[in-house]
Amino acid sequence: MAFEDRYGPWALITGASAGIGAEFARQIAARGIHVALVARRRERLEALADDLAQQHGVRTLAIAADLTADHFLDDILAALGTRHVGLLVNNAGTGFTGEFLDHELDDELKLLALNCRAPLILAHHFGNRMRNDRRGGIIMLASIAGLVPTPMFAHYSATKAWNRFLGEGLHEELARDGVDVVSLCPGLTESEFFEHANVDPSGWPAPMRATIMSAEDVVRAGLKGLGKHSQVVPGLSYRWLMRASRLSPGSLSPWLIDRAMRFALPKKPASN
Repeated sequence: MAFEDRYGPWALITGASAGIGAEFARQIAARGIHVALVARRRERLEALADDLAQQHGVRTLAIAADLTADHFLDDILAALGTRHVGLLVNNAGTGFTGEFLDHELDDELKLLALNCRAPLILAHHFGNRMRNDRRGGIIMLASIAGLVPTPMFAHYSATKAWNRFLGEGLHEELARDGVDVVSLCPGLTESEFFEHANVDPSGWPAPMRATIMSAEDVVRAGLKGLGKHSQVVPGLSYRWLMRASRLSPGSLSPWLIDRAMRFALPKKPASN
C-alpha cells in the first residue's frame, strides 16, 4: 500500500514550528499527505504551512495550541473539523539540563505534561480512530536518553523512556489492527533544543560534535522505520553506543554519562 493511502489524507504533527517537527512536516508533505501543524508559535506555523502548500501542493493547517493546557485536545479537534488524521507524529517535547533538585517543581510538572500527558491523550484519541479504520500510523519521539539513564538530564530521560515504552507496547497491540507505531530514538540533533536545554556544543571535542545529526536524517530514518520496526535509533554511532551500554555493568553507563554531562554543561557558579 502506498504511503499516502496507508497514512493519509492528513498528518497531525506536534512541535512543528522548528527542528525535528518542522522537518517531519516537510518530508510528510513531500509524500503528498496534507499536514496539520501544532505548536504555540502561530506566526512560524503559518509561514511553514504556506511554504509547504506552495512547494508540494498539499493542504495545510496551522493550529496554535498549548499542549500543557488542560483542554488542549478540544482546541485541536475544533481546528481540525472533519479533517481525517491518518498519521500522528507525537514530536513536541522539552527538557532542561542540570541537577533535578535545582529545578522548580512547577517547571518539571509542565515538562511531564508536555512530554508524557499530551502524547498519551493524542495517541489514545487518534489511535482509536485509526483502529476503527484498520490503518494509520503513530510516531512517538523518544530519545537515546530514554534508552540509558541520563544523570543531569534525569527527568527528561525518564519521560523519553516513557515515550519509548508506550510506543513499543502500542507497536505490538495495534499491529493486528493495521496501525503502525514506532518509537524514534534520536541522539544529539541540530535543533533549538540545545538552546532550550542550556547546552552549547561549540566547546565540545570534535569527536563529540561529530555525533550531532541533522533533523533531515533523523526524520528520514523515522519514516523509513514506520511499519517495519518498533524502535528506530538513527545513526550508526548511536546504535553502537546502545549495544555497548547493554554489555556494560548496570551502573557503568550512568556513571560515564554523568561525567560526560558535567563536562558538556555550563559550570555552576561558585556559592558564597
